[in-house]
Amino acid sequence: MLKDLVGPPPLPATDGRWQVTVVDPRSRDADLVHAWMNAPHVATAWDQAWPLDRWTAELTRQLGDEHSRPCLAHLGGEPVAYLEIYRVGRDRLAPLYPYRPDDLGVHIAIGAPGNTGRGLGRDLLRAVAEGLLATEPACTRVVAEPDVRNTASIRAFTAAGYRRAGEVAMPHKTAALMVFPRTEGDVPRW
Repeated sequence: MLKDLVGPPPLPATDGRWQVTVVDPRSRDADLVHAWMNAPHVATAWDQAWPLDRWTAELTRQLGDEHSRPCLAHLGGEPVAYLEIYRVGRDRLAPLYPYRPDDLGVHIAIGAPGNTGRGLGRDLLRAVAEGLLATEPACTRVVAEPDVRNTASIRAFTAAGYRRAGEVAMPHKTAALMVFPRTEGDVPRW
């Protein structure tokens, strides 16, 4: 059973440029996530432009289980992005490719529109993937599954060192399976 094999997803080690913190739904964090998720550039990709009370409940739910850890990424002390770091084996992605028990996944949303198109996403994605691999030696790959139509996201993942391993059909989208491998042999083939 996966729960017996691995714990909740870890926070990535960071090099000091980026800081990643767990969201506190009782603080301003929930307001910030809610505002970002309702911004047009995020709402289109995430389809979670929910009211504040629903976001507060969602963040609280995530913190109560071992599937996903909601986080904020800070640059220079300022929050820049919302992240969800998750255990693939506990996710709906697991049956769609030959996952390994220690695979970790990441979702990312750059919050303010002024922070998009500047390479911050690329830098953050690389820092998070490298930090997760450093924190968890048993993990051999970090994955993501952006919608195949989200070309800007796929470009950012590619520029960050992720490889496009294929496509997976999810209930709400066809996704590009993006993989940041520890070694080339860790890119899934199927």
